[in-house]
Amino acid sequence: MNMNGQDWDQVVIRKKQPTGAALKDEAAVNAARRQGAAVDTTQKFNAGKNKPAQQTVSGKPAAKLEQETEDFHHERVSSNLKQQIVQARTAKKMTQAQLAQAINEKPQVIQEYEQGKAIPNPQVLSKMSRVLGVVLKK
Repeated sequence: MNMNGQDWDQVVIRKKQPTGAALKDEAAVNAARRQGAAVDTTQKFNAGKNKPAQQTVSGKPAAKLEQETEDFHHERVSSNLKQQIVQARTAKKMTQAQLAQAINEKPQVIQEYEQGKAIPNPQVLSKMSRVLGVVLKK
C-alpha cells in the first residue's frame, strides 16, 4: 500500500433521483416539464369527481345490493351453551377470572362467552370442557 501522497481521483456526488410518490406531486411534474422531459399524465376512471353513488366499492350497482336477501352474520354463542358454561363454572366454584387463568385466556373471553357475544371457537370450548369436566356443545 502506497501512502506517498494525495489521492487525485475524481469523486462525483449526485443527488438521488426522486421515486414513487415524489415523482407524482405537482412540483415534480412541473420541474420535469421545465427540463423538457416527457411527462405522461392520465386521469383515473371517475377520479376526483363527486358523482352520486351509482356504483359501490365492490363494483355492483347499489340497486343489486339492496335486492340482496342473504343474511350475512357471524354465529354467536347459543343461550343453551351460555347456561352450560355458567352452571359448570359455578358448580366448580370458580370465578370467570379463575376459569380464564385455568384455560390460559383473558377473563374478557369468558365474559363474552357467558354473555353470548363471542363467536364460538372449538379450541376455547375444548379447553373449557377439559377444565370444567363437562361436554360443551355449540
